Amino acid sequence: MTMPDTVRDLTMKSKLLEAGIIANTHGVRGEVRIQPWADSPAFLADLDFLYIDGSPVRIVSAKIHKGCVIAALEGVSDIAGAIAIKSKVVYINRDDVKLEEGRNFIADLIGLRAIDAKTDTVLGVVSDVMVNPANNIYVIKGAPREMLIPAVADFVEEVNIAEGYIKFNLIEGL
Repeated sequence: MTMPDTVRDLTMKSKLLEAGIIANTHGVRGEVRIQPWADSPAFLADLDFLYIDGSPVRIVSAKIHKGCVIAALEGVSDIAGAIAIKSKVVYINRDDVKLEEGRNFIADLIGLRAIDAKTDTVLGVVSDVMVNPANNIYVIKGAPREMLIPAVADFVEEVNIAEGYIKFNLIEGL
């Protein structure tokens, strides 16, 4: 079986990235409870804008509560407005965020070729990144089987999004 160079076109990165979901309303003044799909709720709470249905919505105020973000959004001033956007996915604009050195959006990792750093053999393609409290885990799909590789320095030698690959240091039995 031949592996594709990459599952996705690296030149077509979406500017908008899924960042969470409006899980519920909060109170009667139009605040919403956002379940973040980010490293921490603080990441979303620090932003000025979210995008709902492709349109920018200014965050008037945001606070962290029980692992969620309680946010007041511009244009949503009552419970009816909050109910209208309940269950909507919220997005961020990648241009609004400056990631620390060595950090990447998960969306940019999906579809990268997984390469054995010692042999330059293509192991497969990153199909998912499982987010866990201790460390994330890369899910590699390809021949001959699916692999799960911890996203830690001992295993990850190089992440090169521009060239479309991640090089892994494998241990015997992995």
